[in-house]
Amino acid sequence: MLLNSLPDADGSRCTLTYESDGWLRATWRGFVDMSEALRGADNYLRKLQELRCPYLLNDNVGLHGPWFDSIEWLERIWVPQAVGMGLRYVAHVVQADSLSDTITTHFNGSPVGGFELQIFQRVAEAEAWLRHCQLQAAGVE
Repeated sequence: MLLNSLPDADGSRCTLTYESDGWLRATWRGFVDMSEALRGADNYLRKLQELRCPYLLNDNVGLHGPWFDSIEWLERIWVPQAVGMGLRYVAHVVQADSLSDTITTHFNGSPVGGFELQIFQRVAEAEAWLRHCQLQAAGVE
């Protein structure tokens, strides 16, 4: 279900959907500048406050150019708020043209302030991991 889409003047956008699988999906497309990245991240927090969904698939496959590079802002501001609103699992899919980004080089397996972050190169792998997390949380595995 489409929650919203934030287009930018240059055609880039961040689209937020609630998937029937039970997670939020942030899909980023085009060249996203810093102000657009902050707007998309803030939009996600507003929706998370409403939905209290513990699962996020952050899909960057369609991004071009450098990815949002404010790790300090993510760690100090965004992560504590997201965790406080119930976020527990983040599947981060890197952009197709680089196979890495600031998140992968900074965190690289490190714990991230209250949620589990896994890095993927393919969306299908990220979806499979989120399904696995849901089964574990339900005590099925």
